Amino acid sequence: MEQKRNDEIEIDLVDILYLLKTRLWIILLAAVIFSATSGLVSSFYITPMYQSTAKLYILTKSTSITSLADIQLGTQLTQDYMVLCKSRPVVTKVIENLGLDMTYEELVNVITISNQANTRILEIKAKYQNALLAKQIVDEFAEVSRTQIAKIMATDEPTIVEDGYESPYPFSPNIKKNILIAGMVGALLSAGIIIVLHLMDDTIKNSEDIERYLGMTTLGMIPKEVNSAKVKDIEDKRRNRQKVAHARKGKR
Repeated sequence: MEQKRNDEIEIDLVDILYLLKTRLWIILLAAVIFSATSGLVSSFYITPMYQSTAKLYILTKSTSITSLADIQLGTQLTQDYMVLCKSRPVVTKVIENLGLDMTYEELVNVITISNQANTRILEIKAKYQNALLAKQIVDEFAEVSRTQIAKIMATDEPTIVEDGYESPYPFSPNIKKNILIAGMVGALLSAGIIIVLHLMDDTIKNSEDIERYLGMTTLGMIPKEVNSAKVKDIEDKRRNRQKVAHARKGKR
């Protein structure tokens, strides 16, 4: 039991806070380094991506929202459209119409199909490194989807609610957000390392450590040994003062 008690690590929050305060410059330096690195990487090494969105309204002229059955039908059609919009015939047709030098898999990774909750609105989003091409892709997807899927499902074409737009600003990377997150990670990581090193350091530094680790009470403290050169210099000065004092007594 005694051995177990000695092996336990006591954490004094006051000591930890004081330790972090004395090492605050290290934490701030780590935060600045992480933030600067993240800003440089985000600005010069990550390709900016632009996003464009087109919207389709699933309910057609032949359907209405006058009954619960019609609403359920529109919801079901939305789920079907989300699958069919990424079908190979649709994606291949978009590649052919735009003359894209992309494979089916590459274009599918560019497109995201989603449905806003409790709506029959289908969102087609394209993320690409060229803003104009991102707009052209979503516009072509919306057009091809409404015609191709209408043929497959033997129904009226859905309505295009909103065409894609050419965004003047990149969607990613978010440089400010990356810098902020990197700074927080740097600060937390450095603080964690400082605390861990402090807890792992079991060297005896003062009388309190002797009582903590050895269970012994100190009776006194011996000053740290002074450098021998300094001791010699002090002794020489003392002897010189004594000689001067004896010489003055001799004159008297």
